[in-house]
Amino acid sequence: MTRHLILFLSLWLVSFCVRAQDPIYSQFYSAPLQINPAFAGNTYAPHIAMNYRNQWPSIPNAYTTFSVAYDQFSPKLNIGYGLSILGDEAGDGLISTNKISGFFAYRVQVNRDFFLKLGVEASGIQARYHWDKFLFLDQIDDRYGSTTPGGSPIPSEEVPPENLNNTYFDISAGLLAYSKMFYGGISLKHLNTPNESLLGINDNLNTGLPMRFTVHGGMEIKIREGNKRKPTAFISPNIMFIKQTDYGQVNGGAYASLGFVFAGVWYRHAFTNSDAAIFLAGIQKGIFKIGYSYDLTVSGLSQHGGGSHEISLTLNFERDKGVDYRDCFQLFR
Repeated sequence: MTRHLILFLSLWLVSFCVRAQDPIYSQFYSAPLQINPAFAGNTYAPHIAMNYRNQWPSIPNAYTTFSVAYDQFSPKLNIGYGLSILGDEAGDGLISTNKISGFFAYRVQVNRDFFLKLGVEASGIQARYHWDKFLFLDQIDDRYGSTTPGGSPIPSEEVPPENLNNTYFDISAGLLAYSKMFYGGISLKHLNTPNESLLGINDNLNTGLPMRFTVHGGMEIKIREGNKRKPTAFISPNIMFIKQTDYGQVNGGAYASLGFVFAGVWYRHAFTNSDAAIFLAGIQKGIFKIGYSYDLTVSGLSQHGGGSHEISLTLNFERDKGVDYRDCFQLFR
């Protein structure tokens, strides 16, 4: 019982410490709008991506994130546009965040095979503390934990704040440069550093949601040309660097599509320690593409939280039409 209480309290403290960090999918290629808004409009037909992440599952519902996104490109207007909805639960629902975002990206054709895309994202975010799920020190008994000898929950004398909700507006931007073989991009999240404070105990300590800086790139090496009946086979090495305040990570690895099956391996390194090895496997058939990945934690957290599971489902209504985009974004479709 004591061990679970310690884990619970530790998770609560971690929730406060990392509240300024964004949830980031290991399968970033299946949720590209979360990385760079300039990815909006990678297909002419509708493209729908659904993602679910369960982080450290051995601690019940430590961190769970889920999202659904839609985007497509309009050749007449030369723009990509999209919409996404994201939900994030931390600490078994202690802190819940819901986010709805709109995306717009404009494409510039520099020459036949080289393009630039400038994207923006506008979001409305609601964050909430669920006071009834918090556990305070005056609710913990040395012998019986958080309950009385009869099994009833111990009440707390802590008084909840008047407002446990915060709704705010957020804006981000990004740039992509790409050809048929290489791509590179940069994005800045939270340009307006919105006020995300919920408790408002000391507003002088709140400097707003810190900007998140991302640089990413990769290439596509074709093994076999595809057609309407069989997808293209290719390998895509890629790397991603993310920094938000003093926290950050570097992801490096490769994605391989071998027709109807695909797989990948990445390594994620945090600024202060090794984090995880990421393994991916999946299948694609027609408009459907489904992938499963597992983060094998290699840091000290592996003894308590375990790894992380992710599932992605993509519906690309253009996959069977054999469109030549003259780009290297097949892993993102």
